[in-house]
Amino acid sequence: MLAVVENNHDHRRPEPSEAEQPTPRVLTILSFVLERLVARNDRLFVGLRCGSAAGVVGKSLSVFHGVRAPSISIPKYLERIYKYTNCSPSCFVVGFVYIDRLLHRHPDSLVISLNVHRLLVTSVMVASKILDDEHYNNAFYARVGGVTNAELNRLEVELLFLLDFGVMVSSRVFESYCLHLEKEMMWNGAGQKIERAIVSNAVDDVTEISVEDTQISSPRTPQVVD
Repeated sequence: MLAVVENNHDHRRPEPSEAEQPTPRVLTILSFVLERLVARNDRLFVGLRCGSAAGVVGKSLSVFHGVRAPSISIPKYLERIYKYTNCSPSCFVVGFVYIDRLLHRHPDSLVISLNVHRLLVTSVMVASKILDDEHYNNAFYARVGGVTNAELNRLEVELLFLLDFGVMVSSRVFESYCLHLEKEMMWNGAGQKIERAIVSNAVDDVTEISVEDTQISSPRTPQVVD
């Protein structure tokens, strides 16, 4: 089971500042979108398991499944990753892009409470390696995320192969996902803007995987029309 643990013996672990930095708006928005998605998919998942369509749910994301859902909430988990890894807010948007790409490539899979935490820590870690000039290694992310280093190494490899190593995100696609997430909040009466800071040399308009011609229709993922 994924368990968030503290490790006071890691000299590389950044200490929280005395004056807590405000939570980036992207964490609030992403938490809202993912919590709603997971709640809906959990109901769907239970219905499929109990019904005759149990085999409909794909196994592509099964490697990210835990035995039971972690006790830590999605907002608290995202805040923890940001607080201790000091990754840029843009990493969370790009991590969301990776998760959405996974579900485009494997549409029979569901993001549910059993896998969302592992998907998040893995995708944000990979995004930090792409975006940030300085980032922590897998062992550190594993301690922050509450998994073993060996497991996170395995999850990273699985994520990369499931994405066919399509980890570059163009500025155009990045902006389209920001707008989509903002609209999700606006539709629910809580309009907020996402921080747009992104390392310009970390995106690639040539090698991006297009998310064009998709529709926001499936309960499994908030797909983006680009």
